[in-house]
Amino acid sequence: MKIACVTSYDLINQTSWTKDVQGICSAGFYIAKNLLDDSTSIEYIGPLRKKYTFLTRAKWSLYRNLYNKDYYRWAEPLVVKNYAHQIKNALSNLDVDVILSSESTVPTAYLDVKKPIVLWTDTTLSGLINFYSYMSNLCQENIQNIYKIESEALKRCELVVYTSEWAAKMASQTYGIPENKVKVVPWGANLESKRTPEDIHHIIQQKDTSKCKLLFIGVDWVRKGGDIALAVAKQLNAIGLETELNIVGCKPQTNEPLPDFVNNLGFISKSNLEGLKKIEKLLCESHFLILPSRAEAFGLVFCEANSFGVPSIASSVGGIPTIIKDGKNGKTFSLDAKTEEYCTYIYNLFTNYSSYKELAISSFNEYQARLNWKVSAHKVKNLINNLTPSV
Repeated sequence: MKIACVTSYDLINQTSWTKDVQGICSAGFYIAKNLLDDSTSIEYIGPLRKKYTFLTRAKWSLYRNLYNKDYYRWAEPLVVKNYAHQIKNALSNLDVDVILSSESTVPTAYLDVKKPIVLWTDTTLSGLINFYSYMSNLCQENIQNIYKIESEALKRCELVVYTSEWAAKMASQTYGIPENKVKVVPWGANLESKRTPEDIHHIIQQKDTSKCKLLFIGVDWVRKGGDIALAVAKQLNAIGLETELNIVGCKPQTNEPLPDFVNNLGFISKSNLEGLKKIEKLLCESHFLILPSRAEAFGLVFCEANSFGVPSIASSVGGIPTIIKDGKNGKTFSLDAKTEEYCTYIYNLFTNYSSYKELAISSFNEYQARLNWKVSAHKVKNLINNLTPSV
């Protein structure tokens, strides 16, 4: 089977990925890599050029300066239709069976081809409106275009795969997609792993049992619930459980100096060996990943934590409940949960360490069974194979 992977960004050149989009770019990279490993031929179409015109520049300036609203040129039909033109030109020189977009509905929204189009993404764009902060001050024109573009894209898709039940349900309710066309397959961990159950047992045995180590990884302190993670660490120390909180990815936003038990490690890139080793060391030493996000379409970092046998503590929002199954690889809490609820859960597990070990091993089992790229890519490959007899 030959697949054309379509991305607006450069799927091959990792140095071009900024930290804000590193997760989605890495996902596309691992999708292509694991499809290749599963005896699939890949053709890469991208990066796509954004066609900026006088009109789009004028609209951006008008909405920003006159109406104090955000206007995104990627949601402009002129730009999206030009994406389709670029893709069609590239396809004219390729012999492929299917076109796969692992980014969003934008690149293929106006692509008219005879070959099946497949989408594998973490959410609908419309679902991000007023959910993520960068999509909370959109001009009305952008909002209308996003719904129109997404509707066009989903009509053209033979198969739509979302990473969570939350996203799949939202897409079906918003756009009326036929149920047999929508599937749920989670993404995997964006960290290479050859760890075995024996390795995980060793990692668990080596952890410091005199101190509870919490790990927070996120580039957005507010959206990822950094203030909640900090409050939990404070409360745990106050009730007598010595706790350390390591913060990676962002600068904590707080009106007071950080306590001594907090280590702010800044942004650590996994794209270089030094950064990768730092992340791996932190995961090996940590007892819990804590990420009580206020908004989260998926959360690749939960899969990564599980690949080290680290249970995840998070909020029950967006796509997170598809990843974290309570009692199997961590626990999710409601958005209005009190700090004490988080603390009670952590305290009870840590002071009953045999139960913690069982959860840690179970977390790795969840990673092996369903939260790794090899398993996920194989599932999607099988779904694509079932599209038509010729694919």
